[in-house]
Amino acid sequence: MGARNGPTSQWRWARWALAVGAFCVQLDSFALNAVLPVVRAELAGPPAAVPWVVSGYLLAAGALMPVAGRLADLWGRRRMLVVGAAVFGVSAVLCALAPSMPFLVAARVAQGAGGALIMPAGLALLTNACPPGGARRATGRALGLAGLATVCGPFVGGALAQSASWRAVFWLTVPCAAATVWCAGRADESRDPAAAEHPLDVAGAVTATGALGCLAGWLEHVGAWGWALGAALLGALFVRAERRAPAPLVDLALFRNLPYVTLTAAGAVANAATVALLYVVPLTLQQGRGWTVWEAGLAFLAPAAALAIGGPVAGRVRPGAAVPVMALCLGLAGGALWATRALTGTFTGTLGLLAASTGAAAALGVAGGLALTGTQAVVRRERAGEASGVTKAVLTVTAGLGLALTGSGGGGAVPVSGGAVSSHASSTWASSTWASLPSLVVPAAGCLAGAVLVALVAVMAVMAVRGGWEGRVGRGGSESAGGGLMSGE
Repeated sequence: MGARNGPTSQWRWARWALAVGAFCVQLDSFALNAVLPVVRAELAGPPAAVPWVVSGYLLAAGALMPVAGRLADLWGRRRMLVVGAAVFGVSAVLCALAPSMPFLVAARVAQGAGGALIMPAGLALLTNACPPGGARRATGRALGLAGLATVCGPFVGGALAQSASWRAVFWLTVPCAAATVWCAGRADESRDPAAAEHPLDVAGAVTATGALGCLAGWLEHVGAWGWALGAALLGALFVRAERRAPAPLVDLALFRNLPYVTLTAAGAVANAATVALLYVVPLTLQQGRGWTVWEAGLAFLAPAAALAIGGPVAGRVRPGAAVPVMALCLGLAGGALWATRALTGTFTGTLGLLAASTGAAAALGVAGGLALTGTQAVVRRERAGEASGVTKAVLTVTAGLGLALTGSGGGGAVPVSGGAVSSHASSTWASSTWASLPSLVVPAAGCLAGAVLVALVAVMAVMAVRGGWEGRVGRGGSESAGGGLMSGE
Protein backbone atom coordinates (compact mmCIF):
# COMPACT_ATOMS: atom_id res chain seq x y z
CA MET A 1 0.00 0.00 0.00
CA GLY A 2 3.03 2.26 -0.05
CA ALA A 3 2.79 5.32 -2.22
CA ARG A 4 5.01 6.03 -5.19
CA ASN A 5 4.42 9.74 -5.51
CA GLY A 6 6.44 12.81 -4.55
CA PRO A 7 6.44 14.52 -1.13
CA THR A 8 3.75 16.99 -2.19
CA SER A 9 1.41 14.18 -3.20
CA GLN A 10 2.09 12.44 0.10
CA TRP A 11 0.69 15.15 2.33
CA ARG A 12 -2.20 15.70 -0.06
CA TRP A 13 -3.18 12.05 0.21
CA ALA A 14 -2.87 12.33 3.99
CA ARG A 15 -5.12 15.40 3.89
CA TRP A 16 -7.72 13.58 1.81
CA ALA A 17 -7.56 10.57 4.14
CA LEU A 18 -8.30 12.79 7.15
CA ALA A 19 -10.97 14.76 5.30
CA VAL A 20 -12.85 11.70 3.99
CA GLY A 21 -12.50 9.84 7.29
CA ALA A 22 -13.80 12.76 9.33
CA PHE A 23 -16.56 13.34 6.76
CA CYS A 24 -17.59 9.70 7.16
CA VAL A 25 -17.81 10.04 10.94
CA GLN A 26 -19.68 13.36 10.79
CA LEU A 27 -22.13 12.16 8.12
CA ASP A 28 -22.94 9.07 10.14
CA SER A 29 -23.63 11.13 13.27
CA PHE A 30 -25.69 13.93 11.74
CA ALA A 31 -27.68 11.70 9.37
CA LEU A 32 -28.45 9.19 12.11
CA ASN A 33 -29.91 11.77 14.48
CA ALA A 34 -32.61 12.56 11.93
CA VAL A 35 -33.79 8.94 11.63
CA LEU A 36 -33.72 7.77 15.27
CA PRO A 37 -37.52 7.99 15.65
CA VAL A 38 -37.90 5.72 12.61
CA VAL A 39 -35.34 3.29 14.02
CA ARG A 40 -37.20 3.15 17.32
CA ALA A 41 -40.48 2.39 15.58
CA GLU A 42 -39.08 -0.39 13.39
CA LEU A 43 -36.66 -2.33 15.57
CA ALA A 44 -37.71 -4.57 18.42
CA GLY A 45 -36.20 -3.81 21.78
CA PRO A 46 -36.73 -1.86 25.01
CA PRO A 47 -37.30 1.89 24.59
CA ALA A 48 -34.51 2.52 27.11
CA ALA A 49 -32.03 1.13 24.58
CA VAL A 50 -32.72 3.86 22.00
CA PRO A 51 -30.52 6.56 23.59
CA TRP A 52 -27.66 4.06 23.68
CA VAL A 53 -27.57 4.07 19.89
CA VAL A 54 -25.88 7.46 20.31
CA SER A 55 -24.51 7.20 23.85
CA GLY A 56 -22.86 3.82 23.24
CA TYR A 57 -21.02 5.25 20.25
CA LEU A 58 -19.85 8.32 22.18
CA LEU A 59 -18.74 6.24 25.17
CA ALA A 60 -16.62 3.95 23.01
CA ALA A 61 -15.17 6.73 20.89
CA GLY A 62 -14.37 9.09 23.75
CA ALA A 63 -12.92 6.46 26.07
CA LEU A 64 -10.67 4.84 23.46
CA MET A 65 -9.24 7.94 21.78
CA PRO A 66 -6.16 8.40 24.04
CA VAL A 67 -5.24 4.75 23.47
CA ALA A 68 -5.94 5.11 19.75
CA GLY A 69 -3.74 8.19 19.50
CA ARG A 70 -0.81 6.51 21.21
CA LEU A 71 -1.24 3.33 19.16
CA ALA A 72 -0.96 5.48 16.04
CA ASP A 73 2.36 6.89 17.29
CA LEU A 74 3.66 3.42 18.22
CA TRP A 75 2.39 1.18 15.42
CA GLY A 76 2.02 3.64 12.56
CA ARG A 77 -0.47 6.43 11.87
CA ARG A 78 -1.39 5.22 8.41
CA ARG A 79 -1.89 1.65 9.65
CA MET A 80 -4.16 2.71 12.51
CA LEU A 81 -6.17 5.00 10.24
CA VAL A 82 -6.72 2.12 7.83
CA VAL A 83 -7.72 -0.19 10.70
CA GLY A 84 -10.09 2.42 12.14
CA ALA A 85 -11.78 3.09 8.80
CA ALA A 86 -12.12 -0.65 8.14
CA VAL A 87 -13.69 -1.27 11.56
CA PHE A 88 -16.00 1.70 11.05
CA GLY A 89 -17.11 0.41 7.64
CA VAL A 90 -17.67 -3.19 8.77
CA SER A 91 -19.60 -1.96 11.81
CA ALA A 92 -21.74 0.21 9.53
CA VAL A 93 -22.68 -2.93 7.58
CA LEU A 94 -23.67 -4.63 10.85
CA CYS A 95 -25.73 -1.58 11.81
CA ALA A 96 -27.52 -1.67 8.45
CA LEU A 97 -28.33 -5.37 8.93
CA ALA A 98 -29.33 -5.04 12.61
CA PRO A 99 -32.37 -7.25 13.41
CA SER A 100 -32.99 -5.73 16.85
CA MET A 101 -32.20 -2.71 18.98
CA PRO A 102 -29.64 -4.47 21.25
CA PHE A 103 -27.79 -5.69 18.14
CA LEU A 104 -27.73 -2.15 16.75
CA VAL A 105 -26.37 -0.76 20.03
CA ALA A 106 -23.57 -3.35 20.05
CA ALA A 107 -22.69 -2.54 16.45
CA ARG A 108 -22.66 1.17 17.26
CA VAL A 109 -20.21 0.55 20.12
CA ALA A 110 -17.93 -1.23 17.64
CA GLN A 111 -18.38 1.69 15.26
CA GLY A 112 -17.32 4.05 18.02
CA ALA A 113 -14.12 2.04 18.45
CA GLY A 114 -13.38 2.50 14.76
CA GLY A 115 -14.20 6.19 14.93
CA ALA A 116 -11.83 6.55 17.90
CA LEU A 117 -8.94 5.58 15.61
CA ILE A 118 -9.89 7.72 12.61
CA MET A 119 -9.50 11.23 13.99
CA PRO A 120 -6.33 10.93 16.16
CA ALA A 121 -4.52 8.80 13.58
CA GLY A 122 -5.63 11.03 10.72
CA LEU A 123 -4.58 14.23 12.46
CA ALA A 124 -1.18 12.79 13.41
CA LEU A 125 -0.64 11.36 9.91
CA LEU A 126 -1.27 14.73 8.28
CA THR A 127 0.79 16.66 10.87
CA ASN A 128 3.82 14.49 10.17
CA ALA A 129 3.29 14.32 6.40
CA CYS A 130 3.27 18.11 5.94
CA PRO A 131 6.39 20.24 5.90
CA PRO A 132 6.90 22.33 9.06
CA GLY A 133 4.50 25.26 9.07
CA GLY A 134 2.12 23.73 6.54
CA ALA A 135 0.19 21.36 8.77
CA ARG A 136 -2.19 23.99 10.16
CA ARG A 137 -3.61 25.05 6.82
CA ALA A 138 -3.76 21.49 5.52
CA THR A 139 -5.59 20.35 8.65
CA GLY A 140 -7.96 23.32 8.47
CA ARG A 141 -8.85 22.52 4.88
CA ALA A 142 -9.41 18.86 5.73
CA LEU A 143 -11.72 19.84 8.61
CA GLY A 144 -13.56 22.22 6.29
CA LEU A 145 -14.22 19.42 3.80
CA ALA A 146 -15.35 17.17 6.63
CA GLY A 147 -17.62 19.94 7.88
CA LEU A 148 -19.74 19.58 4.76
CA ALA A 149 -21.26 16.56 6.48
CA THR A 150 -22.64 18.95 9.09
CA VAL A 151 -24.56 20.71 6.34
CA CYS A 152 -25.85 17.75 4.33
CA GLY A 153 -26.13 15.12 7.09
CA PRO A 154 -29.64 15.92 8.35
CA PHE A 155 -30.97 16.27 4.79
CA VAL A 156 -29.39 13.00 3.71
CA GLY A 157 -30.78 11.19 6.74
CA GLY A 158 -34.27 12.55 6.27
CA ALA A 159 -34.30 11.90 2.52
CA LEU A 160 -33.04 8.34 2.87
CA ALA A 161 -35.46 7.53 5.69
CA GLN A 162 -38.38 8.87 3.64
CA SER A 163 -37.48 7.49 0.21
CA ALA A 164 -35.68 4.27 1.11
CA SER A 165 -34.92 3.16 4.67
CA TRP A 166 -33.02 4.30 7.74
CA ARG A 167 -30.63 1.43 7.00
CA ALA A 168 -29.45 3.32 3.91
CA VAL A 169 -27.80 5.86 6.24
CA PHE A 170 -25.35 3.19 7.34
CA TRP A 171 -24.90 1.77 3.85
CA LEU A 172 -23.89 5.25 2.71
CA THR A 173 -20.93 5.34 5.10
CA VAL A 174 -19.45 2.11 3.73
CA PRO A 175 -18.03 3.61 0.49
CA CYS A 176 -16.80 6.61 2.51
CA ALA A 177 -14.90 4.28 4.82
CA ALA A 178 -13.48 2.43 1.81
CA ALA A 179 -12.35 5.73 0.28
CA THR A 180 -10.60 6.59 3.54
CA VAL A 181 -8.68 3.30 3.41
CA TRP A 182 -7.70 3.95 -0.21
CA CYS A 183 -6.49 7.52 0.43
CA ALA A 184 -4.59 6.55 3.58
CA GLY A 185 -2.91 3.72 1.72
CA ARG A 186 -1.31 6.19 -0.69
CA ALA A 187 0.27 8.30 2.06
CA ASP A 188 3.62 7.60 3.67
CA GLU A 189 3.73 5.81 7.00
CA SER A 190 5.01 7.63 10.08
CA ARG A 191 5.46 6.76 13.74
CA ASP A 192 7.24 7.87 16.89
CA PRO A 193 10.98 7.19 16.32
CA ALA A 194 11.29 5.85 19.88
CA ALA A 195 8.33 3.50 19.46
CA ALA A 196 10.41 0.36 18.88
CA GLU A 197 12.04 0.71 22.29
CA HIS A 198 8.84 0.80 24.34
CA PRO A 199 5.65 -1.29 24.31
CA LEU A 200 2.17 0.05 24.90
CA ASP A 201 1.52 1.24 28.45
CA VAL A 202 -1.20 -1.30 29.29
CA ALA A 203 -1.88 -0.01 32.81
CA GLY A 204 -2.29 3.52 31.51
CA ALA A 205 -4.50 2.32 28.66
CA VAL A 206 -6.86 0.41 30.97
CA THR A 207 -7.19 3.14 33.60
CA ALA A 208 -7.52 5.95 31.04
CA THR A 209 -10.21 4.09 29.11
CA GLY A 210 -12.11 3.25 32.27
CA ALA A 211 -11.87 6.78 33.67
CA LEU A 212 -13.09 8.37 30.45
CA GLY A 213 -15.87 5.82 30.12
CA CYS A 214 -17.09 6.56 33.64
CA LEU A 215 -16.82 10.30 33.04
CA ALA A 216 -18.87 10.04 29.87
CA GLY A 217 -21.45 7.95 31.72
CA TRP A 218 -21.68 10.55 34.47
CA LEU A 219 -22.10 13.40 31.98
CA GLU A 220 -24.94 11.45 30.37
CA HIS A 221 -26.58 10.88 33.78
CA VAL A 222 -25.35 13.63 36.09
CA GLY A 223 -27.33 12.33 39.04
CA ALA A 224 -25.57 8.94 38.96
CA TRP A 225 -22.69 9.67 41.31
CA GLY A 226 -21.34 6.15 41.01
CA TRP A 227 -20.05 7.08 37.56
CA ALA A 228 -18.33 10.17 39.01
CA LEU A 229 -16.73 8.14 41.82
CA GLY A 230 -15.48 5.57 39.31
CA ALA A 231 -14.02 8.30 37.11
CA ALA A 232 -12.21 9.89 40.09
CA LEU A 233 -10.74 6.60 41.33
CA LEU A 234 -9.63 5.41 37.91
CA GLY A 235 -8.28 8.87 37.13
CA ALA A 236 -6.12 8.75 40.26
CA LEU A 237 -4.87 5.29 39.29
CA PHE A 238 -4.11 6.56 35.81
CA VAL A 239 -1.96 9.41 37.12
CA ARG A 240 -0.12 7.01 39.41
CA ALA A 241 0.50 4.55 36.56
CA GLU A 242 1.77 7.27 34.23
CA ARG A 243 4.23 8.57 36.82
CA ARG A 244 5.75 5.11 37.17
CA ALA A 245 5.66 4.01 33.53
CA PRO A 246 8.97 4.24 31.61
CA ALA A 247 7.00 5.01 28.42
CA PRO A 248 3.61 6.37 29.55
CA LEU A 249 0.50 6.29 27.40
CA VAL A 250 0.18 10.04 27.98
CA ASP A 251 3.22 12.02 29.05
CA LEU A 252 1.97 14.07 32.01
CA ALA A 253 4.24 16.88 30.87
CA LEU A 254 1.63 17.45 28.17
CA PHE A 255 -0.62 18.95 30.84
CA ARG A 256 2.10 21.46 31.74
CA ASN A 257 1.91 22.79 28.18
CA LEU A 258 -0.24 25.85 28.91
CA PRO A 259 -1.29 26.63 25.29
CA TYR A 260 -2.24 23.00 24.74
CA VAL A 261 -4.31 22.75 27.91
CA THR A 262 -5.96 26.12 27.28
CA LEU A 263 -6.93 25.33 23.70
CA THR A 264 -8.19 21.86 24.62
CA ALA A 265 -10.32 23.11 27.53
CA ALA A 266 -11.68 26.01 25.48
CA GLY A 267 -12.40 23.62 22.62
CA ALA A 268 -14.44 21.47 25.00
CA VAL A 269 -16.51 24.53 25.98
CA ALA A 270 -17.01 25.41 22.31
CA ASN A 271 -17.92 21.83 21.41
CA ALA A 272 -20.53 21.58 24.16
CA ALA A 273 -22.02 24.90 23.03
CA THR A 274 -22.05 23.69 19.43
CA VAL A 275 -24.00 20.57 20.36
CA ALA A 276 -26.48 22.76 22.26
CA LEU A 277 -26.88 25.11 19.28
CA LEU A 278 -27.40 22.23 16.83
CA TYR A 279 -30.13 20.89 19.11
CA VAL A 280 -31.91 24.04 20.23
CA VAL A 281 -32.38 26.02 17.01
CA PRO A 282 -33.90 23.26 14.83
CA LEU A 283 -36.09 22.17 17.75
CA THR A 284 -37.23 25.76 18.28
CA LEU A 285 -38.19 26.10 14.62
CA GLN A 286 -40.22 22.88 14.79
CA GLN A 287 -41.63 22.89 18.29
CA GLY A 288 -41.90 26.63 18.82
CA ARG A 289 -42.88 27.81 15.35
CA GLY A 290 -44.64 24.78 13.93
CA TRP A 291 -42.25 24.20 11.03
CA THR A 292 -41.77 20.81 9.42
CA VAL A 293 -38.48 18.94 9.71
CA TRP A 294 -37.64 19.80 6.10
CA GLU A 295 -38.38 23.50 6.59
CA ALA A 296 -36.27 23.65 9.75
CA GLY A 297 -33.44 21.82 8.03
CA LEU A 298 -33.51 24.17 5.06
CA ALA A 299 -33.52 27.24 7.31
CA PHE A 300 -30.59 25.87 9.32
CA LEU A 301 -28.38 25.61 6.23
CA ALA A 302 -26.77 28.99 6.88
CA PRO A 303 -25.67 28.22 10.48
CA ALA A 304 -24.48 24.77 9.40
CA ALA A 305 -22.42 26.23 6.55
CA ALA A 306 -20.93 28.85 8.89
CA LEU A 307 -19.93 26.07 11.26
CA ALA A 308 -18.30 24.11 8.42
CA ILE A 309 -16.01 26.93 7.26
CA GLY A 310 -14.53 27.33 10.74
CA GLY A 311 -11.87 24.69 10.05
CA PRO A 312 -10.22 26.44 7.08
CA VAL A 313 -10.31 29.77 8.94
CA ALA A 314 -8.72 28.20 12.03
CA GLY A 315 -5.98 26.73 9.85
CA ARG A 316 -4.80 30.23 8.95
CA VAL A 317 -4.29 31.31 12.56
CA ARG A 318 -0.64 31.41 13.64
CA PRO A 319 0.22 29.20 16.66
CA GLY A 320 1.23 32.25 18.69
CA ALA A 321 -2.15 33.86 18.08
CA ALA A 322 -4.26 30.76 18.70
CA VAL A 323 -5.04 31.49 22.37
CA PRO A 324 -6.09 35.16 21.88
CA VAL A 325 -8.18 34.21 18.83
CA MET A 326 -9.80 31.43 20.85
CA ALA A 327 -10.75 33.98 23.53
CA LEU A 328 -12.25 36.25 20.86
CA CYS A 329 -14.23 33.38 19.33
CA LEU A 330 -15.67 32.30 22.66
CA GLY A 331 -16.65 35.88 23.46
CA LEU A 332 -18.37 36.36 20.11
CA ALA A 333 -20.05 32.97 20.41
CA GLY A 334 -21.31 33.77 23.91
CA GLY A 335 -22.85 37.04 22.78
CA ALA A 336 -24.43 35.47 19.70
CA LEU A 337 -25.78 32.55 21.72
CA TRP A 338 -27.31 35.01 24.18
CA ALA A 339 -29.00 36.84 21.30
CA THR A 340 -30.17 33.51 19.86
CA ARG A 341 -31.58 32.55 23.24
CA ALA A 342 -33.51 35.84 23.44
CA LEU A 343 -34.96 35.36 19.96
CA THR A 344 -36.13 31.79 20.64
CA GLY A 345 -38.64 33.20 23.11
CA THR A 346 -40.72 35.01 20.49
CA PHE A 347 -42.84 33.64 17.69
CA THR A 348 -41.69 36.40 15.35
CA GLY A 349 -38.16 37.34 14.37
CA THR A 350 -37.14 34.12 12.64
CA LEU A 351 -34.64 35.94 10.44
CA GLY A 352 -33.03 37.47 13.51
CA LEU A 353 -32.90 34.05 15.16
CA LEU A 354 -31.16 32.54 12.14
CA ALA A 355 -28.78 35.48 11.83
CA ALA A 356 -27.77 35.24 15.49
CA SER A 357 -27.36 31.46 15.32
CA THR A 358 -25.28 31.83 12.14
CA GLY A 359 -22.95 34.23 13.94
CA ALA A 360 -22.68 31.84 16.87
CA ALA A 361 -21.99 28.91 14.56
CA ALA A 362 -19.24 30.81 12.72
CA ALA A 363 -17.44 31.68 15.97
CA LEU A 364 -17.88 28.17 17.38
CA GLY A 365 -16.64 26.64 14.13
CA VAL A 366 -13.38 28.58 14.32
CA ALA A 367 -13.03 27.74 18.03
CA GLY A 368 -13.57 24.04 17.35
CA GLY A 369 -11.06 24.12 14.51
CA LEU A 370 -8.49 25.87 16.70
CA ALA A 371 -8.85 23.14 19.31
CA LEU A 372 -7.48 20.69 16.72
CA THR A 373 -5.11 22.75 14.56
CA GLY A 374 -3.78 24.85 17.43
CA THR A 375 -3.00 21.95 19.74
CA GLN A 376 -1.17 20.06 17.00
CA ALA A 377 1.01 23.12 16.41
CA VAL A 378 2.21 23.40 20.03
CA VAL A 379 3.27 19.78 20.64
CA ARG A 380 6.14 17.64 19.36
CA ARG A 381 5.37 16.11 15.96
CA GLU A 382 6.58 12.63 16.98
CA ARG A 383 3.84 12.43 19.65
CA ALA A 384 1.14 14.16 17.64
CA GLY A 385 -1.10 11.11 17.88
CA GLU A 386 -0.95 11.13 21.67
CA ALA A 387 -1.84 14.84 21.81
CA SER A 388 -4.67 14.58 19.27
CA GLY A 389 -6.04 11.51 21.06
CA VAL A 390 -6.29 13.39 24.36
CA THR A 391 -7.82 16.46 22.70
CA LYS A 392 -10.40 14.47 20.75
CA ALA A 393 -11.25 12.41 23.84
CA VAL A 394 -11.99 15.58 25.81
CA LEU A 395 -14.10 17.01 22.98
CA THR A 396 -16.04 13.78 22.47
CA VAL A 397 -16.67 12.99 26.13
CA THR A 398 -17.94 16.51 26.80
CA ALA A 399 -20.17 16.53 23.70
CA GLY A 400 -23.14 15.18 25.62
CA LEU A 401 -22.70 17.94 28.18
CA GLY A 402 -24.08 20.39 25.63
CA LEU A 403 -27.53 18.83 25.80
CA ALA A 404 -27.46 18.66 29.58
CA LEU A 405 -26.71 22.38 29.71
CA THR A 406 -29.83 23.24 27.70
CA GLY A 407 -32.23 21.73 30.22
CA SER A 408 -34.83 19.03 29.68
CA GLY A 409 -36.05 20.40 26.39
CA GLY A 410 -39.49 18.90 26.68
CA GLY A 411 -38.51 15.42 25.63
CA GLY A 412 -37.65 15.95 22.00
CA ALA A 413 -39.19 17.28 18.86
CA VAL A 414 -42.94 17.38 18.51
CA PRO A 415 -44.22 15.80 15.29
CA VAL A 416 -45.48 18.50 12.97
CA SER A 417 -47.67 17.89 9.98
CA GLY A 418 -46.81 19.30 6.60
CA GLY A 419 -50.11 21.13 6.24
CA ALA A 420 -50.55 24.85 6.74
CA VAL A 421 -52.06 26.26 9.90
CA SER A 422 -53.52 29.67 10.57
CA SER A 423 -51.17 32.24 12.08
CA HIS A 424 -53.41 32.65 15.14
CA ALA A 425 -53.62 28.92 15.80
CA SER A 426 -49.92 28.48 15.18
CA SER A 427 -49.07 31.37 17.47
CA THR A 428 -51.35 30.05 20.22
CA TRP A 429 -49.90 26.55 19.93
CA ALA A 430 -46.33 27.85 19.87
CA SER A 431 -46.87 30.11 22.87
CA SER A 432 -47.90 27.10 24.92
CA THR A 433 -44.60 25.34 24.21
CA TRP A 434 -42.10 28.07 25.15
CA ALA A 435 -41.76 26.76 28.70
CA SER A 436 -40.73 23.32 27.42
CA LEU A 437 -38.15 24.57 24.93
CA PRO A 438 -34.48 24.09 25.85
CA SER A 439 -32.46 27.18 26.68
CA LEU A 440 -29.08 28.49 25.53
CA VAL A 441 -28.51 30.53 28.70
CA VAL A 442 -25.96 28.20 30.28
CA PRO A 443 -23.99 27.51 27.04
CA ALA A 444 -23.86 31.27 26.39
CA ALA A 445 -22.67 31.98 29.92
CA GLY A 446 -20.13 29.18 29.64
CA CYS A 447 -18.67 30.65 26.45
CA LEU A 448 -18.47 34.13 27.99
CA ALA A 449 -16.79 32.80 31.14
CA GLY A 450 -14.43 30.73 29.00
CA ALA A 451 -13.55 33.80 26.94
CA VAL A 452 -12.57 35.70 30.09
CA LEU A 453 -10.41 32.85 31.40
CA VAL A 454 -8.69 32.25 28.06
CA ALA A 455 -8.06 35.99 27.70
CA LEU A 456 -6.45 36.01 31.15
CA VAL A 457 -4.18 33.14 30.09
CA ALA A 458 -3.19 35.08 26.97
CA VAL A 459 -2.40 38.22 29.02
CA MET A 460 -0.40 36.22 31.57
CA ALA A 461 1.60 34.60 28.77
CA VAL A 462 2.41 37.96 27.24
CA MET A 463 3.45 39.38 30.63
CA ALA A 464 5.63 36.34 31.32
CA VAL A 465 7.38 36.65 27.97
CA ARG A 466 7.93 40.39 28.40
CA GLY A 467 9.15 39.89 31.95
CA GLY A 468 11.66 37.29 30.83
CA TRP A 469 12.85 39.56 28.01
CA GLU A 470 13.26 42.55 30.31
CA GLY A 471 15.16 40.36 32.76
CA ARG A 472 17.60 39.34 30.07
CA VAL A 473 18.06 42.96 28.98
CA GLY A 474 18.57 44.04 32.58
CA ARG A 475 21.34 41.45 32.91
CA GLY A 476 23.03 42.85 29.83
CA GLY A 477 21.67 40.23 27.47
CA SER A 478 20.51 40.72 23.92
CA GLU A 479 18.35 38.92 21.41
CA SER A 480 21.32 37.50 19.61
CA ALA A 481 23.13 36.51 22.81
CA GLY A 482 20.08 34.87 24.29
CA GLY A 483 19.16 33.02 21.16
CA GLY A 484 16.10 35.17 20.42
CA LEU A 485 12.71 35.45 21.99
CA MET A 486 11.21 32.60 19.99
CA SER A 487 14.00 30.22 20.93
CA GLY A 488 13.34 31.01 24.56
CA GLU A 489 9.74 29.94 24.02
